[in-house]
Amino acid sequence: MDNTPYRGAVASAPDVVRGAFIQRTYLHLAGAVLLFVLLETALSQIPDIDRLTNLMTGGYSWLIVLGAFVAVSSVADRWARSQTSIAMQYVGLGLFVVAQAIIMLPLLYGAKNYSSPDVIPTAGILTGLLFAGLTLVAFTSGTDFSFLRGAIMIGSLLGLGLIVASIIFGFSLGILFAVAMVGLASASILYQTSNILRTYRIEQHVAAALGLFSSVALLFWYILRIVMRR
Repeated sequence: MDNTPYRGAVASAPDVVRGAFIQRTYLHLAGAVLLFVLLETALSQIPDIDRLTNLMTGGYSWLIVLGAFVAVSSVADRWARSQTSIAMQYVGLGLFVVAQAIIMLPLLYGAKNYSSPDVIPTAGILTGLLFAGLTLVAFTSGTDFSFLRGAIMIGSLLGLGLIVASIIFGFSLGILFAVAMVGLASASILYQTSNILRTYRIEQHVAAALGLFSSVALLFWYILRIVMRR
């Protein structure tokens, strides 16, 4: 009997190995979400946190924050995909969660202090329900959602371009933009979940968790903005 650990693609792995990979991926996703919550709780306790959030979002500062986030996210994703070091994979995932917690701090601060107390819990519940529904569709439909990759890339570039333009020219992105971004995040979740079943290698569960967490964070961001407007 060959006891050599399976090292191939998840798509061609035995059912038991594939199931273990999926379990590890979602456990790491849950850990990333928990770390994000703990970081946001800690950051909210910083003295004069309102000054920090104003500094991050004032003038062209938000452009710098966005640029730094994109750069850090790229590095974190590359580290999480490391095939030589499991420690580097965890550093990549942790770095991305930290970056996500920092960039989301002004929005969560505003939601907590200038909106109804139930805004953040409502957005969290809606995000969880939508994520669960999309995950169920991806796992049970048998559809390969890799065809969404091009649309997601184009939508992401357009969305980022509109955000940058709104900062430079001072116009507001309305509720329709937020709804469109919820659609983009939903498509990304379907795409990432499809990748879990078809694209990743069996040792890439950390990278798979990072991809899912990125999509969930984007979904939560715009659901929260919609809830705040209502």
